[in-house]
Amino acid sequence: MLQLPGAQAPRGRRVIGRTLFATALLTAVTAVSVVPAATAAPQAPVAGAPARSDAGAPAFQQVAHFYAAYIDAVTAKGGGKLTTALRSFYLTPQMRTELATWERRNHADGVLRAQNTPLAFRVTSGDSGAGHTWSTVRLTWSKGKHPRYSYLTVRSDLRTYKISAIGE
Repeated sequence: MLQLPGAQAPRGRRVIGRTLFATALLTAVTAVSVVPAATAAPQAPVAGAPARSDAGAPAFQQVAHFYAAYIDAVTAKGGGKLTTALRSFYLTPQMRTELATWERRNHADGVLRAQNTPLAFRVTSGDSGAGHTWSTVRLTWSKGKHPRYSYLTVRSDLRTYKISAIGE
């Protein structure tokens, strides 16, 4: 494992590791050319196929990756540029505009819907339909016998896998 000078506690190494991973991911993704979805051959529906599938799985994974990297960037010293880069990569332009408005009104982080940073998070997938999929993000705010949670509903676009809405 890479030992960095400012990382004394295991939490510090984890934050730096995730931050480096997120930075490398953003660099790699921007360096790779994207094949347009229009080049993929359309597939006919299979008779007897279930109406619900795991079509939202990649979008659900994107939500999990985003929240992991975002929470680490928020807690990292000087992570402001990374949080902006993460928002640019994972969120639709309209969502970024809506977050800016929400943040001005509420004086809090719009992605987390809070002024503090959660201790942990968990993402569970939901239903998909009409070109979107929904995930539930559970944020853990305290430890102990009775931890305090908040829940967010996150909508992602199935075509781009970008987050298009965050609600409480």
